[in-house]
Amino acid sequence: MKKTKTRRRLLPFDAARYLTDDDAVAEYLNAVLETGNLDHLLLALGDIARARGMAQVAKDTGLGRESLYKALAPGAKPRFDTVLKVARALGVKLTAQAA
Repeated sequence: MKKTKTRRRLLPFDAARYLTDDDAVAEYLNAVLETGNLDHLLLALGDIARARGMAQVAKDTGLGRESLYKALAPGAKPRFDTVLKVARALGVKLTAQAA
């Protein structure tokens, strides 16, 4: 009897799958904010928005879904008020502390 190897396929990592509660979202966002990288922040906000439902976040921000996807894409340069609207719609607050 000949054994056949079963090929296992790995799924790409998707942070949105693990952002199931407010504590996970806050921890993820704090870790990303520590990097100081705008593209990482936009990706994280996009992950959180997908976890919460992009259509609902778009509605809550007053942006169209397509506009929201574009604003949260790496390399995008969204206005700061757009970032604040998205954060508010996601139920998170950006705060500052002394470095």
